[in-house]
Amino acid sequence: MSNVPDLTAVILGLILAAWLGVAAWAIWTGLAMKSKAESTLRQSGRLGRLLETSPALPLLVRSDGKLEASQRLMHWLGFDHLPAHISELSEESRGMVPQDLEALMQDVNLAQKTGSSFVRAINVRGSDKALLIRGGLADQKIAPNGSALLWIFDATDSEGEISKLREENEAARAAFDALSALIEAAPVPMWHRSPDLRLTLVNSAYVAAVDAENGEQVIANGVELVEPVDGFSPVDAAARARERGEPLERIVATTVGGERRMTQVVDVPLGKSGIAGYAIDIQELEDARREQRRFGESQRDMLDRISAGVAQFGADKSLKFCNLPFQRIFSMRQQWIAEQPEFPRVLDRMREMNRIPEVRDFPEWREERTGWFQSAKAMEENWLLADGTHLRVLANPTPDGGLLVIFEDRTEQVQLASARDTLLRVRTATFDNLFESLAVFSADGKLNIWNHQFANNWGLEETDLGKHPRVDSLMQKMAGQLKQPARISEVRDMVRSATTERQQKGGRLNFADGRRFEFAAIPLPDGNALFTMLDISDSYRIEQALRERNEALVEADSIKGRFLSNMSYEFRTPLTSIGGFAELLDQGIAGPLTDQGHEYVRAILQSVKRLGNQIENVLDLSQSEAGALPIAKEKVNLKKLIEDIAGHFAEDAAAKAIGVELQLDEKLGSAMADKKRLTQAISQIVDNAIKYTDDGGRLLIHGSGNVKQAMIHISDNGPGMTAGEQSKVFDSFARSRDQKAGEKTGGLGLPLARQLVRAHGGDLTLTSEPGQGTLVTLDLPRQ
Repeated sequence: MSNVPDLTAVILGLILAAWLGVAAWAIWTGLAMKSKAESTLRQSGRLGRLLETSPALPLLVRSDGKLEASQRLMHWLGFDHLPAHISELSEESRGMVPQDLEALMQDVNLAQKTGSSFVRAINVRGSDKALLIRGGLADQKIAPNGSALLWIFDATDSEGEISKLREENEAARAAFDALSALIEAAPVPMWHRSPDLRLTLVNSAYVAAVDAENGEQVIANGVELVEPVDGFSPVDAAARARERGEPLERIVATTVGGERRMTQVVDVPLGKSGIAGYAIDIQELEDARREQRRFGESQRDMLDRISAGVAQFGADKSLKFCNLPFQRIFSMRQQWIAEQPEFPRVLDRMREMNRIPEVRDFPEWREERTGWFQSAKAMEENWLLADGTHLRVLANPTPDGGLLVIFEDRTEQVQLASARDTLLRVRTATFDNLFESLAVFSADGKLNIWNHQFANNWGLEETDLGKHPRVDSLMQKMAGQLKQPARISEVRDMVRSATTERQQKGGRLNFADGRRFEFAAIPLPDGNALFTMLDISDSYRIEQALRERNEALVEADSIKGRFLSNMSYEFRTPLTSIGGFAELLDQGIAGPLTDQGHEYVRAILQSVKRLGNQIENVLDLSQSEAGALPIAKEKVNLKKLIEDIAGHFAEDAAAKAIGVELQLDEKLGSAMADKKRLTQAISQIVDNAIKYTDDGGRLLIHGSGNVKQAMIHISDNGPGMTAGEQSKVFDSFARSRDQKAGEKTGGLGLPLARQLVRAHGGDLTLTSEPGQGTLVTLDLPRQ
């Protein structure tokens, strides 16, 4: 039993020891956990601080849209507190832009469902802050049940830099596009070569210059604009420009658009980018340079031909050019001029040759003339040389700093001026003794010069004229001399018109005393007006007498025409009776006739026929001159017509042993004509030719033509006519005045023939020489 308390004590001791051990373990464990908790707290603090200072802040969006985020992130978005739901991240003046929030919610929803990640840039309302969001499905240890974890970066500075770079990129692209458009629109060919010197770009002007379809074809085929010159190709030129590192310019002949033209080709090295080139058409510039050279040469040739001496000095005062008159005036040798002496040396040589005026201080005089180079205006002087030569010197500074000096020899002008004074005195004396009335009015209407005849005709006093009155007041005094004083206004207006409008006008004036004057107002080269007046009283009376005589002659000619017409008709009745009775006698109606009686009767009939033809000619000629000759045109074969006429006169020609030859070309053809009248005209000419050609003579009829007209030439080797006789041939009444000419020209034949030909729209010409024969030419139109 005593052991029981001991056992109890042992058990209690063991329990106490166990409690003590447990207590000790608990104390040790508590101390260890406290230390670990403190360490974890310190680590959490560091992690929290890292998150607070991190450039990216987390935003946890749970599956129900609720948010977990730091206050710093809310400050980025402009909130004072964390909104409860993602849809509340956009308000009127803070938070996200509604469009950005809506897109973000769609991205979050997609990430929660599919686990996909996304990147989105958003803008904060009410500020210039830009945020970049990278999001995806959150790790299960961080947020289970399909939450989305968003990392938000402050991209304000980056977005600004990106915007700046984007603007610069757009500006660079716009500049590149503008440059490309400019190159494409450039009127000169332009191209680009890669570093290996192959063509990579050409513009439209290049394509047009090489007659290609497009730029791709040019680049593909490597078509060069410039041909190689002495083995030096465009590629060689580009290589040389690249080696030098500077633009290479050259002028070559290039075929542009099928035309050979001079071109300035420039290759520009672009470093590693290759070689650029362009070609400028300088053909017009080259032409202008050649034209300028030709102009300069022609100008110098012209200066050598003028009488004035010309010397041109450069900016360095050396003599660049002088013409031949300059060398002659100053007796300068060509060898010395070739040295291009300076202006002072030229003046020294002039002094040596005694070709300058006498001066007291020559060095000072020379220095003053050398100052012409700095003058702002032209200088003019007159030099009187020792031999009496008068020189007008004109010095004109040139824009390049040189000097152009002209030496005009006015010796003759001075002598002429002296002679002019004498001539003026002679002119004044002559002016005063002219039969015409003369007065000169200036442009302002004042009377300047007049002669005595002017004052006498108008009854004006010399003292009044000496006051040089104006035309208005002078005309008022002159009006009283006219038969119609109001007409003086016409004279005044004509004088004014001559001075202001520079028009010459004239007219006639009747004076109250019966005199008649013809006047004119004539503009003079110096702007004045000359008023001249000529007394035509005597000539007017003669003119009136001649007019009355002409009217009498016209009336006589009319009476003559009517007489000839009536006479022609009156002759026909007895002539017809004579012809009829002669035919009855020839037929033996009145009894048989002897052979000699028949011969007489046939002579009567032949004379009746000839007289009848002459009467018809007179009638036709009078009708033709009056323009009443009827013409009925039809198509006439001219060759057959001439052959018929020649056959008709064959017996007459054979009777005089006259040879008739026809040379009718096929081109003679036909014409629209009155067959009867044309036959009559040609017959008259042939009849004259046979009649006045001596026995054994020759008659030639030649016919030819063209599309528009036919030409008939009738020539004979008869006695011919003088010029005076030819002028009377076509005067239908000349025979009554010159019987001898009438006998040689055939009476009315040729005048009537010409009238008939002209009635057809053609013409007849006569060519004749005494002893050589006569040629008559007929020109007939086809229509």
